[in-house]
Amino acid sequence: MATPQRVHVTHTFTSDPATVFDRLSEHENLGPVFGAKIKRVCDGDTSRNGPGSTRSLKIGPLPAFHETTTTAEPNSLIEYKISKGGPLRGHWGVQKLTPTASGGTLLDYTIGFDAPVPGMAAVVGKVLTSSIKKGLPKLAP
Repeated sequence: MATPQRVHVTHTFTSDPATVFDRLSEHENLGPVFGAKIKRVCDGDTSRNGPGSTRSLKIGPLPAFHETTTTAEPNSLIEYKISKGGPLRGHWGVQKLTPTASGGTLLDYTIGFDAPVPGMAAVVGKVLTSSIKKGLPKLAP
């Protein structure tokens, strides 16, 4: 998973890990988090939002691309990668959920990627970080 650009965001929800996992794993809920139009392409191999589940993302004028869930451990971990199209290379995401002492959830979210155009990865990283920080509070309390 070595990539030159990293986005790292943490967010604490008052909701329990099961609620946060359910909201994060449901593709259609992520549009406001990423500032994108998101459509489900297919369900997972053994469950709706499990490994193999794929979403299409359309951000502004850019061509749509697909992200596929590679790991879905209920209430604790979601991993995904770009599986088709997109301007980024080697793109992957890891969302780790940890229960807090107060009954909430700490989300530790890391995204890695590169871009074919020099400087593009840094710009995308800044935009993604800002969008995710603004969008996560809309996902769940």
